Amino acid sequence: MFRLSSGDVAGFKLLFWLAVMYGVMSMVAYYVMQVKFITPLGIDAPLDRFSEARAIEHIRVLAHEIDGRQEGRQGLHDAAKYIRTQLEMLKDRAGSNVRIEIEENIVNGSFNMMFLGHSLSLGYRNHTNIVMRVSSLESKDTDPAILLNAHFDSPPGSPGASDCASILEVARITVDSGWAPPKPLIFLFNGAEELFMLGSHGFITTHKWRNTIGAFINLEASGAGGLDYVCQSGPGSWPSQVYAESAVHPMGNSAAQDIFGFVPGDTDYRMFATDFGSIPGLDIIFVHGGYFYHTSTDSVERLLPGSIQARGDNLFNVVKAFTNSSKLQNAHDRGLTKELDDGQPMFFDYLSWFLVYYSRRQGMIFHGIPVAMYLLIPFFLRFSKYGLLCSFAALFDFMKGTLFHVIGVILAVIFPIIFSVLRLFAHPYLAYMMFIPCSLAGMLVPRICWNFFPLSQGAFGLKLSKEELVEEARYWGAFGLYASISMAYFSFGLSGGFLTLSLAAFMVPAWILYRLSVKYYGSESLRSAALLVVPSIPCLLHSVYFSGFLAQFLIEKMGMMGSLPPPHGYFVPDIIVAATIGAVTGVCVGPLLPVIGHWLARSSILQFLLHTSVIALALTSQFFPYSVDAPKRVILQHTVVTADSGKIKDTSYDLSVVDSNALPYLFKHAPEVAKELHVDSDFSFETANLSDREAWMAIYPLSFLFSRSLKFPASKDEITRHYRHFPHISTTKQETVSVDGSRRVHLEFSLGSLKEVWVSVLNITGPISGWSFANSTLPAPEIVKGAPPSYICRLSGVAKENWTFWLETNSSGDIRIEVGVVEQYLMDSMKILKGRFPVWVDTIALSSFLSTYIF
Repeated sequence: MFRLSSGDVAGFKLLFWLAVMYGVMSMVAYYVMQVKFITPLGIDAPLDRFSEARAIEHIRVLAHEIDGRQEGRQGLHDAAKYIRTQLEMLKDRAGSNVRIEIEENIVNGSFNMMFLGHSLSLGYRNHTNIVMRVSSLESKDTDPAILLNAHFDSPPGSPGASDCASILEVARITVDSGWAPPKPLIFLFNGAEELFMLGSHGFITTHKWRNTIGAFINLEASGAGGLDYVCQSGPGSWPSQVYAESAVHPMGNSAAQDIFGFVPGDTDYRMFATDFGSIPGLDIIFVHGGYFYHTSTDSVERLLPGSIQARGDNLFNVVKAFTNSSKLQNAHDRGLTKELDDGQPMFFDYLSWFLVYYSRRQGMIFHGIPVAMYLLIPFFLRFSKYGLLCSFAALFDFMKGTLFHVIGVILAVIFPIIFSVLRLFAHPYLAYMMFIPCSLAGMLVPRICWNFFPLSQGAFGLKLSKEELVEEARYWGAFGLYASISMAYFSFGLSGGFLTLSLAAFMVPAWILYRLSVKYYGSESLRSAALLVVPSIPCLLHSVYFSGFLAQFLIEKMGMMGSLPPPHGYFVPDIIVAATIGAVTGVCVGPLLPVIGHWLARSSILQFLLHTSVIALALTSQFFPYSVDAPKRVILQHTVVTADSGKIKDTSYDLSVVDSNALPYLFKHAPEVAKELHVDSDFSFETANLSDREAWMAIYPLSFLFSRSLKFPASKDEITRHYRHFPHISTTKQETVSVDGSRRVHLEFSLGSLKEVWVSVLNITGPISGWSFANSTLPAPEIVKGAPPSYICRLSGVAKENWTFWLETNSSGDIRIEVGVVEQYLMDSMKILKGRFPVWVDTIALSSFLSTYIF
């Protein structure tokens, strides 16, 4: 019969109470992350209050009553008309104390940029921005203004519209509340964000008000609601300071700035704050509900109640604070002011209760103090009684304790990774259940294996027992690890590190209280352990909140982060999630383990933790990983290869996925799709026709997220019935030769008779020395192994005139131009095929016209 010793019973009691404590903290964190503490106001709310219900009415019209707000479709023009109509209504009922100016701004331009690590040039025309400026009668045209920006276009296949609806409601409050802003407010509704921030580029580079902007707020939605996070702030720290002092429900985290470049996306913040201006501002984003982001299910019904209310309440208060800030300056005054740039600020919210922020100059002190304490505490404890050598010996013991804790954290990451390789998880809570227990077991393993802790202070006749010295060394060793991580983050110019900084800060008073309790209850009493835990709860609660937010965000985003070839591609997303959960478990529990570890580091408890993970592992095999609430993303492309404006060379259906389960998995669970494509049960990648990467050129560079796409035959007849002419490039006049021998080729690009063009992509290969795009500046060349350098240009915008441009070369060699055009109109066969996909699949369907030319 299995029997537990008294030590095992005490260990399980402690484990139980820890589970209860962390469970309660998790519930608090979940309550905050789901914004359940916000009560949304209804349609009949007072006119001087932001109303979520009124904002949702705008979303309902834009996302559901208007059909398709993509470039090239009529819905985008209908959305612009709706927004302008709403603004004109506000102007009509505005009081006599404000001046309102409304413009429909048509923007054109061309520029180079880096996106997802790839260089490209962007050319655009006839994109529509709607702009409204609200100012007091006394304001001047040169007064610094606050810009509120959001976009009203959406990507193919998605109806989301929560961004611009929020500032429509803020614009209404500004007018209906009778407030005359002391500084002008500019509301920018831009119509081309999904095409790489073209609307905001057009505004910030050409509009007459661009140089008056003293601060901006950019609104985005990378999900269906939840926390409305300030994820980027700057230049300088004063925008986050204004936000911290004025937001009703402050939500923000500067660590997001460290990972922004690794996420497949970008925001208009980039245009205003970095690439084409140094305007101080905030980037505020919905981040949860990522399963629905850019899918057909990103609808009104998916919005988390309270999310838009929190956004609106914060936004109106922050806008008011910006208008009263003494640091608000227009572009001219900013150029004259030679203030020392204090870099990207550091900030984080505590459960949406308040926001902690500090500049990098202040951060040098805050992040340096714990490291200094780690190095000086051994001398403080030992020098006066035992001398310098004993102090150095104590420091050496602390360093051993740091190494001890590092090994535990590494094992806390490795153990979940092993489980992740064994099985994919189907639900975030199963992921926590599978990874957290084994991660905790990993942290406890060194405690069992290292029964002997070699002390360097043993020869100095200290009054403390060996157990007390070991415990002290392990505790301050863990403190040193967190202090060092915090300083390392800061030293590398990153904006995170505040989590480990707060852990180190709370570990000091917790240790003092614990040592006092040991004198009364002894080190073996659970009361002493409780007195270590209690003062740490505020910090641990923040750790759980931040860790839960990070893990949830990461799990949701794994479905859109791209796919890698099997076999590694099958495991990589889960390994990333497992490693993250392991690391955050180390952060949430690690500060307590140096003291409470001797109760938990028992073979019976480790077996229990590992068995719990095994049970969760078994449960995951019983769940299907996809549903309407967590769909599998599939890209379906009708590819048409043409030889000239009227000849078809080849047609096919090309399919790809953007998560780790490859297409054979889809065919296995979606037999209707397999039947439509004539896929039999013996299907495999070895016998299938793989799509060339060039087939996806029309959506470059997003196509780099795809792996091992498949190609299936399609009929040509239907295409000739719908289109008379295809996209085509031709010369417009004879090429010219300059004095230095360079030749210039003059070209014209026609979109043919395509109906709903979203974007066109040109891949130009050859000895190019210049072109007419982007102020005659070439982007960095794209180099693919085995191929010559090429230059990419994306063109967008509907017009009656064809695109005309020139290319210049210093060589007599040929110029090769590959063309890809995205057409959103779907022929009947594509509609039928798309309809075969089950409800747990979100299919983005498009047509792509490809052709190649040599000049």
